[in-house]
Amino acid sequence: MAVKIRLKRMGKIRAPYYRIVVADSRVKRDGKTIEQIGKYHPKSDPSFIEVDSERAQHWLSVGAQPSEPVLAILKRTGDWQKFKGEPAPEPLKVPAPKADKRALFDDALRDAHSEPQGEAVSKKSAARKPKAEDKPADQAEATGESAGTEAAQGESEA
Repeated sequence: MAVKIRLKRMGKIRAPYYRIVVADSRVKRDGKTIEQIGKYHPKSDPSFIEVDSERAQHWLSVGAQPSEPVLAILKRTGDWQKFKGEPAPEPLKVPAPKADKRALFDDALRDAHSEPQGEAVSKKSAARKPKAEDKPADQAEATGESAGTEAAQGESEA
């Protein structure tokens, strides 16, 4: 009987997680298993990997063959290097500890009740005159400027 160490898929459609299991090679992917030796959650950041090193070493020593994905996981955890007698890899990344929600709420509440720290970002605009009064003045200035430029051009040509 050929024994494999492989992944057993669990979870929902787009939220998979896997169990690392030891099973007969002829059994379905999610069929009956001999033993569960670990967990793998690929969607979490960083990926959650948990392997019972002692049991993995036992099954590797009695001839169980890991599948390609499980082999990659065993290399990341260092179990494969321990089995082969090679130096261990760098340690796995661990997620940063989550901040206490109560402390975050208290800080936000304290900031909300404190004095404003700076001036307002935008200033109030000055009172504007009605647009009807602006138009005649603008037109007079525009015609005066254009007449002055035409006169200056005529003198320079002569």
